[in-house]
Amino acid sequence: MAESTAANKSGKKTFSLWKVALPVLIGLGVVAYMFWHDARQEDFSMVWRSMHFDVRGVLCIILGFLCMFGRDFGLTWRFRALTDRQLTWTQAWKVDMLCEFTNCVTPSAVGGSSLGMVFLNTQGIEMGRATTLMLTTLFMDELFFVIACPFIVLFTSSADIFASTGTDFSHGIKYTFWTVYLLITVWTFLLFTGIIWKPAWIKKTLDKISKWRWLRKWEKSISGLGDNMVATSVELRKKPFRFWLEVFWGTALAWTSRYLVVNVLFFGFIPADDRYQWIIFARQFVIWVVLMVSPTPGGAGLSEWLFSEYYGDMVTSAGIALVLAIFWRLISYYLYLLIGAVMVPTWLRKTIARHHNSETAKTISGKNSQ
Repeated sequence: MAESTAANKSGKKTFSLWKVALPVLIGLGVVAYMFWHDARQEDFSMVWRSMHFDVRGVLCIILGFLCMFGRDFGLTWRFRALTDRQLTWTQAWKVDMLCEFTNCVTPSAVGGSSLGMVFLNTQGIEMGRATTLMLTTLFMDELFFVIACPFIVLFTSSADIFASTGTDFSHGIKYTFWTVYLLITVWTFLLFTGIIWKPAWIKKTLDKISKWRWLRKWEKSISGLGDNMVATSVELRKKPFRFWLEVFWGTALAWTSRYLVVNVLFFGFIPADDRYQWIIFARQFVIWVVLMVSPTPGGAGLSEWLFSEYYGDMVTSAGIALVLAIFWRLISYYLYLLIGAVMVPTWLRKTIARHHNSETAKTISGKNSQ
């Protein structure tokens, strides 16, 4: 019952109007400034006409939405596999949508999937196991980046993957990418050690760290992380290789589908040979790694600016890059912000009603026993 109460409180804390409005205002503010800045250098009516909204362009926008459907299918499939099919497809999809919404309204550097265990718990997964599953999803996401990025860099020249319209910007992207990638690699190794290899060692280390004077106010949370890693390890060590393969393929499908949105937008509006399609795809890895340290909710503002600058050398004008950035964000971000804003209030009402009914049944049962 305490778990249900915690879920209610966490859900109420997650959803509020200002958390939805803030990333929208940040994104719109940055886009408006970029339009104003670029408008002094080019005619946007010419930019709009050059975009060629013909059958090919419209079909590619639709294909962009289908790519995001592939992303949702991959993560829904992953939640089904992680719960050993305990969740139905509908339940797994709801958890995916709610997790994506919290990602949209929390800073990328913080991450919104920390509430995933709450969402899983409301779908009938015991809270301790839900925590185990969310740690596993975090590990698989990071593992995908650690494995895939070296292959992308290996088959793409540095000039292609990091080149930009400005030399300083190009160097900044390169250094930020490798710094964040190194941190992700270290974090992935710690997760592997903590939830699979040596959980007791990580727990002991975390317990010692939590005793440091400037960390004492987080002592309970740090200690709880160690306990969760030990519990996670007990369950995951029993899983067959087939389980890991299925979960990893779901993860790979989700991220690859998300990246391909930009490819189809370029294919629909920007004439380019096949070689550029690979570069466009490779640069998505860099963008998403950099966005992992974004201080704004869901990377709002930073994403639009980064896209316009980073792909600016592959289009004929800054205005076209900005329009493509807007379509990219509408498909891959604002759509989920809208879906989550519709789903979360309904989810909260059902969760609170379920908790109220459970409390009522408990009270009646207690009276009858007397």
